[in-house]
Amino acid sequence: MSNTDTNRILDVIEAFFEVGRTKDTATLYNLQLDDTRFSSFSDVPPLDMKDFKTTLMLEELRFVSISDYNYKMINPKVSIFGDSAVVALELQQTGMLVDNKNYTGEHISVDGRATFVLVRINREWKIVHIHLSRS
Repeated sequence: MSNTDTNRILDVIEAFFEVGRTKDTATLYNLQLDDTRFSSFSDVPPLDMKDFKTTLMLEELRFVSISDYNYKMINPKVSIFGDSAVVALELQQTGMLVDNKNYTGEHISVDGRATFVLVRINREWKIVHIHLSRS
């Protein structure tokens, strides 16, 4: 396991959460593997396994509906197995959940956990599975 790969993997995860700040949702397409093997879980209903297309739609909706988004990745652990990697971390997310129809907002603060599985394809790391849940 090289520090270079570890840093590249953490850069991918950081870029994923930075979408919440930048609102540049096109970045999500570049970070995740558009493939039938992609999957995601979260603790937001419905609790079924999501495919690539559904995950992207929900991620875009989530990130654009939270203003003043901020996050902190705590104790990330990167484990590399050849061309695969697992990242596990604790996560703090804050922001204002915006309801544009009623022009209201609700401050949110979520402590959670995250697991990402990545694969290296053509020397580039891509997310192939995500599991996010509240602590």
